[in-house]
Amino acid sequence: MSNANRTFKQHLIKNLDSNVRYDLRKKLEFRDVKVELGVVAKAEGSCKVTIGDTIVIAGTKLAIEEPYPDRPEEGSFSVNTELLPLSSPDFETGPPGIEAIEISRVVDRTLREGKAVDFKKLLIKKGEAAWIIFIDIVSINDDGNLLDAACMAALGALLNTEFPKVNKDGTIDYKTKSGKKLLVESMPLLVTVYKIGRHLFLDPIRAEEQFIDARLSVGTLEDGTICALQKGGDAPLTLEEIDQMIDIATKQAKELRKLFKGGGKGGKGKK
Repeated sequence: MSNANRTFKQHLIKNLDSNVRYDLRKKLEFRDVKVELGVVAKAEGSCKVTIGDTIVIAGTKLAIEEPYPDRPEEGSFSVNTELLPLSSPDFETGPPGIEAIEISRVVDRTLREGKAVDFKKLLIKKGEAAWIIFIDIVSINDDGNLLDAACMAALGALLNTEFPKVNKDGTIDYKTKSGKKLLVESMPLLVTVYKIGRHLFLDPIRAEEQFIDARLSVGTLEDGTICALQKGGDAPLTLEEIDQMIDIATKQAKELRKLFKGGGKGGKGKK
């Protein structure tokens, strides 16, 4: 770490000692959050999530494919993340990088283990045909906390998904909606708690995020049940810190979940 970066990190920690962030928020305060459904006309479902200056869009496309041999009575979904160079100078064109792969896997795990979709209800004909949901996540602007924004956008896209019309010959008419909505069984959400020095905080801007020591992403359901965990950063976490981070994430997820039930209009996290 360069001297300039070391000095900046020390400055961040000093401010956190007084519960003040780089942008004057408190440690457990989210930026303004906005959830917009149905923003991509050509997708079966879509959602745009804005957290401060971070913007992520997710969309769903549906296909009919043969079920996996070991799950002949189930459909499935697949998550792919593309971090566009236009959203950050840190991202490059080409195959997905480590950060994009991590986002895809953690969002997939959160939604899958949280049972957001009942795969058995996607079955068309046992062993022959089932719906597969492809969830594409794209970064539009990265100013920190892409993981949480991506999971919110993916969940929103599922909530907004409507099946396309299926012709008599089994082909899909993507230009025509069937009127049948995808049933979302639960609302798993991911909240990441970050650590710098001895401080725990939420929703970093990019200037803070690059200096973290550790982070813990916690996926929870409406009743607080944990459905996913992902540790990041080089520093270890104590059991006490993990308990604190899970508690913080669970409480914040309840606040964020209200945005989907309340029409998606923004609001800040708890302070």
